[in-house]
Amino acid sequence: MTMKSTHSNPILVTGAAGDVGAIGHHLTAMLLARGHKVRALVRREDERAEALRQLGAEVVQGDLTDLTSMHRVVAGVARIYFGMSVSAAYLEATVNTAAVAKHHGVEAFVNMSQMTVTQMSITETTDSPQHKLHWLAEQTLAWSGLPVVTVRPTVFLESFFLRLAAAGIRDHDELVLPLGHSKTSPISAVDVARAVAEILDDPTSHIGQVYNLTGFESADLDHYARVFSEALGRTIRYRDVPLSGWVDTLRKVGVPTHLVNHLAVIAELHAQGQYDRMTDDLFKLTGKLPTSMYDFVTSHAAEFTRSQVAA
Repeated sequence: MTMKSTHSNPILVTGAAGDVGAIGHHLTAMLLARGHKVRALVRREDERAEALRQLGAEVVQGDLTDLTSMHRVVAGVARIYFGMSVSAAYLEATVNTAAVAKHHGVEAFVNMSQMTVTQMSITETTDSPQHKLHWLAEQTLAWSGLPVVTVRPTVFLESFFLRLAAAGIRDHDELVLPLGHSKTSPISAVDVARAVAEILDDPTSHIGQVYNLTGFESADLDHYARVFSEALGRTIRYRDVPLSGWVDTLRKVGVPTHLVNHLAVIAELHAQGQYDRMTDDLFKLTGKLPTSMYDFVTSHAAEFTRSQVAA
C-alpha cells in the first residue's frame, strides 16, 4: 500500500523558518515543488515567515513545547517532519509533539536526530547535553508506537564551515577551528532536506528505518583548506586552535551555554576521530551524491570573500 497519493492533507514542517544550516526552509520548498501542501511551523511572524508564504506554504505560529499550540498545528496533517535547533527544551518539545501526533493519528513522523546517537547506548553517552537529549528522544519515539523514521546526519557544512569559519577565511585566509587533524565527513543541510523530502513523499517503505547521512568524503581539515584554496582561487590554511579559547570566544559573542557545551563536545569528538564515518544512505535515498566541499564553497564564495571597498 502506498501513501504517495495523500496530497490532500498537508505535511507539517517544524523549524521551517530556521536560518543558516536549517533544513526546514529547504524541505518546505522541495515538498511544495513535489505538489504537496505544506504547513510550516514558525515561532514568530517575521520576514522568514513571509518568505515561506511566498513559496506557497500555510504558515502557522506555534510553540513545540505548548500542548494547546501543537494540537492546533498538528490537527489535519498526514505526515510530520520534526526538527528543532539545539535547545535545553529539545526532549520536552519532542515528547509534546509526539504525544499530539499520536493523538491525531499521523501516518509518518520523520525525526531529525544526530549521527553521534549511533554510538550511544543505555550505558554510554557523550558529555554533550544535546546528544543525550537526542538519544532520549529516540528512545521515547521508539516506545511511542508512532510510525517513525529516524534521520541521523553528521555535522553540517553550514554550521562549522560557514557560520563558524567564514569570518576567518574571509578576513585572514584561515580556516580556524578546534577540530584537530582527524578526518570528518560534513554534509550539506540541503542534501539532508532532499533525503527527508524523499521519505515524506512516500513514507511507506521507510517506517521504522534509521538513515545515517554523511557527506561527499571523509578528510582532514588540511585537505578541506586546500579545497577552499582551489575553489576561492587563493591560499587558505587550516589553523587548529585550542578548544578553550574558541569556546571563550563563543561565550563572549553571546552563544547560549547549552549550545556552546554541545559545540565543544563535537569539536572534541572530531579531534578523537569520531566523525570519520561514511555511509551511502543519502545516495540510496536520493540517487544523488552528497554536495562536495568544493561545490559548497563555490556556491557560498561571496561569504568567504572580502568585499572590495573603493578607496
